[in-house]
Amino acid sequence: MTTPFSAVREQSGGPLPTVRRRGMLLGMNPMKPMAYALGTTASAARRLEIQDCQFATVSERLLDALNVQPADHVVELGCGAGSFTRRILRRLGPNGVVVGVDYSQGLLDQASKNLAAVGPARLEFVLSDIRDVGPLAAGADVLVGRTVLHHLNVPETLLGNLRQVLKAGARLGFIEPEFRALIARLAAFEAQGRAELAPLRRWAEGISRYYQACGLAPGIGATLGRSLEAAGYRRVHSEWFECPMDASAIENILLYYDEIREKYANLGTMTLDEIDRDQLLLASLPTDDLPAVWGMYCVTCEV
Repeated sequence: MTTPFSAVREQSGGPLPTVRRRGMLLGMNPMKPMAYALGTTASAARRLEIQDCQFATVSERLLDALNVQPADHVVELGCGAGSFTRRILRRLGPNGVVVGVDYSQGLLDQASKNLAAVGPARLEFVLSDIRDVGPLAAGADVLVGRTVLHHLNVPETLLGNLRQVLKAGARLGFIEPEFRALIARLAAFEAQGRAELAPLRRWAEGISRYYQACGLAPGIGATLGRSLEAAGYRRVHSEWFECPMDASAIENILLYYDEIREKYANLGTMTLDEIDRDQLLLASLPTDDLPAVWGMYCVTCEV
């Protein structure tokens, strides 16, 4: 299968992933990357690794629904450190291609290192704002994004633009988190006497307010199916899942607070003292009877 990318370097163990700027690939000037609301450090990569374990079932379900084939050309939006990319690679053969697109050089470097020996498929990473991914997606059999669309201010525009670029028959799949819906359950439990759930509710409220303050779209998952239908995509299907709370989920929240604390303080979302207080409460919280704090929408469609 042909792709618009230059040949990947070869080594005895198979293809070595490369990281390139989109401008270098397409003859354009490298563009200024979109702002990212969270972190891109090694700690952020650890948080994404935890999320991959939490999202394991729904991630495999998405790839099953997309019927990923060994020779498919797959474009992944917002690939980060490559945890979801790894799951895609395991389904591809030597004629398969994965193009991971992300704006963070640091996360792409980690992904390139982590995935150098995973599977026989051709793998390349592209440094780019995903809002300008259209030309890269033109030859894709499959286009996917896991927990990425809500980091855009108006992701519906990207979805509409992609509809005009993707080839007929291309399959799309997205996993998007939902932070607000389950706040109602947490608040109800608190009102019934479960005061220990307050730091979980405050976390869900805080991330919702923070994304809104950044002008992003934390609620895109709930409306994603309808938006895809409005853009003219076919066979749209949406499913809802809740993410179980366990020790790793608490660690994920603690790492999130570490990444975001200064931004929260600057925006007035929470003070540093409030963050420190809730981190202590969360770290001591028993995990044997905790309700879900966030959920996920898994949405698929075709062109």
